[in-house]
Amino acid sequence: MAKTTSDSTGPNSANSTDDVRCQSIPWESLRLAYLLLPLLGAALGVGLCNRYDWARCLAVAVDGGLTLRGRRLFGNNKTVRGVLAGALGTAVVMTLQAEVGHRLGPVRVLEYVDYSAIRPWRFGFLLGLARMLSELPNSFVKRQLDIQPGQLGGGAWLPVCYLLDRFDYLPATWLVCSRLVRLTPRRAVISIVLVFIADHLANFVGYHTGMRRSLH
Repeated sequence: MAKTTSDSTGPNSANSTDDVRCQSIPWESLRLAYLLLPLLGAALGVGLCNRYDWARCLAVAVDGGLTLRGRRLFGNNKTVRGVLAGALGTAVVMTLQAEVGHRLGPVRVLEYVDYSAIRPWRFGFLLGLARMLSELPNSFVKRQLDIQPGQLGGGAWLPVCYLLDRFDYLPATWLVCSRLVRLTPRRAVISIVLVFIADHLANFVGYHTGMRRSLH
């Protein structure tokens, strides 16, 4: 079990100055951004594989071509390569946080837990795997509604699909992260805002660099 070092809710809270800073929304937002930063590694890993066609042998559909009611379960865009690339990308970023960021004082204070006391590669891979697999239920629903990959649909489903595309992986992300950090209502709200911003930025950059096929 990782030792809590700076989470004000934990038994080994940092000094009172740190506790006061943790009460401010900007400071909490910065720490949450650092906690969720490895998820950008997932987007980068998948994007690079798409852009340069790495690991082509793994670019096979997760659903194996299976259908339900004449419709694919997930579609061709959900591949084994994508799942593994996302998990590995997340693991790489978390390992860098532990091996590099943890050695830097101004960065280390952002940690909710002591990154040197966890197994960042294993935890990062698990986090990335959960992040990638949690997209599958959303894809399943969209395929059954005849909504094509990369599209948001229309009519009454448009706002629903929009929200699902933005936040479908957040519950699974917190399920994994809750092993290190206690989820509170404020942290949940802040993480929703952070993911909303990061998702739009990642989609924009990915689309204009050829790592994504659509902006959605």
